[in-house]
Amino acid sequence: MKNLLLILSAVILSSCASVSTEPVDNTLSKNEIKEGWELLFEGQDMSKWRNFKKPDINPKWKIIDGAMTLTARGGGNLITKAEYGDFDLRLEWKIAEKGNSGIFFHADEKGKQVYSHAAEIQILDNVGAKDNKKDNHRSGSLYDMIAASPESQKLAGEWNSIRIVHNGGDLKVWQNEVKTVDIFIGSAEWNKLVANSKFKSWEGFAKNTKGYIGLQDHGNVVSFKNLKIRNL
Repeated sequence: MKNLLLILSAVILSSCASVSTEPVDNTLSKNEIKEGWELLFEGQDMSKWRNFKKPDINPKWKIIDGAMTLTARGGGNLITKAEYGDFDLRLEWKIAEKGNSGIFFHADEKGKQVYSHAAEIQILDNVGAKDNKKDNHRSGSLYDMIAASPESQKLAGEWNSIRIVHNGGDLKVWQNEVKTVDIFIGSAEWNKLVANSKFKSWEGFAKNTKGYIGLQDHGNVVSFKNLKIRNL
């Protein structure tokens, strides 16, 4: 009997040890729920998203292995159905080789494109993409304005984490837990960066204080998961 009890105890301990403590993709912890986090993608459907200036989503956007994936050019840019002002946004992205994409915030539908009035956090294959010649065009950068540090960047095909926090004009971004952007929108520093960028003559650029979160179709395969946001 003693030997049997020892065997049963060993089996139970082995079973407990095999249980994974890794967080499950596209879910919220109890603490996150208490803190007011909202999932923008639960792994089953894309019901909190739609195409820019359209009520639905192009079928070239698919759910593959628990991720929202643009499978081919022509899927169109996505925006959230809800608008956000001050927020803490977190997500993970993965880009194909030579790929290019981006994350927009405070987007509207008044312009011709999702990026007409919205600033962009760049997503890029920094090695193989054509748009890799300028430091502030590489992944994690505030596109064409502030360059992300190289230590924040990974190779194409690897998952990357992004955190974007906007609070009363204060903008901070982290890529793979490395801070890449820290600036106040509308400050003298910001205005100088805009004046030296491609956006210098874009009327209404980054003037919104509330708007949609956007995901870019730049013609390349790109995937997103663990998208969650908290209003501040």
